[in-house]
Amino acid sequence: QLQLVESGGGWVQPGGSLRLSCAASGFTLHYYTIGWFRQAPGKEREGVLCISSMDHISWYDDSVKGRFTISRDNAKNTVYLQMNSLKPEDTADYYCAADLRHYVCSGSVDDYGYWGQGTQVTVSS
Repeated sequence: QLQLVESGGGWVQPGGSLRLSCAASGFTLHYYTIGWFRQAPGKEREGVLCISSMDHISWYDDSVKGRFTISRDNAKNTVYLQMNSLKPEDTADYYCAADLRHYVCSGSVDDYGYWGQGTQVTVSS
């Protein structure tokens, strides 16, 4: 069974950092395109960052450029979202998702067939 599990969320003060993990079971992550999305209260789920199966990285939210990065650890079958200089507006539930059909990144939720359960990130003082 294909499964994604996020972890690493929590509460952090503005300016702080968190690293979210997305661990896969049932399939090998580095063959596929993996996206990170977030959903703030009352808003739609939106793409944040993506790493393609060819390890090309795409940003879908200009507000995180220079602050968020994405990386893979193939030995651990895990993708990470490193979030630095966090701001209150980064508060959201964060989801990782796998696109098993395309080799390039997409910021559309419709292109991702497998989703984790989400992890909550709260940035406040």
